Amino acid sequence: MAKLSPVMIAPPLLFVGFALLFLVGMLRDNPNDLPSTFKGEPAPALAADPLGDIPTFDRDTIAQGGLKLVNFWASWCAPCRVEHPNLIELSKELPVYGVNQKDLPEDALAFLEELTNPFEAITVDPTGRKSVEWGVYGLPETFVVNGKGEILTRIVGPLTDRVIEESLRPVLDAAGL
Repeated sequence: MAKLSPVMIAPPLLFVGFALLFLVGMLRDNPNDLPSTFKGEPAPALAADPLGDIPTFDRDTIAQGGLKLVNFWASWCAPCRVEHPNLIELSKELPVYGVNQKDLPEDALAFLEELTNPFEAITVDPTGRKSVEWGVYGLPETFVVNGKGEILTRIVGPLTDRVIEESLRPVLDAAGL
């Protein structure tokens, strides 16, 4: 009888292991949902750095009453331009706060002048450090924050109609908006 070498058994075992790993990943509730370490936690600090003469905000501001959105954006971000009309519509329902990331002030102001400003207040993040502290790794990203300043959810990518209906609305409805 031929003796089986561990070298012959290893490839099929590795294949089965990887297949199980991929299967578990595909069967998650929402494979596109990225985890947020801040979900249910207080929002990280934000310094109130102004953009022009637009009102600014900090963590204390977003911890004061009611639901709100905190949107990380930039004028050079094409998906930010795509989501902008939806932010304008959402700003009619709840306050939207903006964090302008790694942008020239004149470009950010021109962007808002062209497309109108949906933000209750804006703070700037010229180095991207504040964004990293929030867990942001690409733009745009939006966080839903409750009246106690706790993050309810994180939405990565532009707020399209589909994303609003499938991801944002359920959170807002559950929070009583």
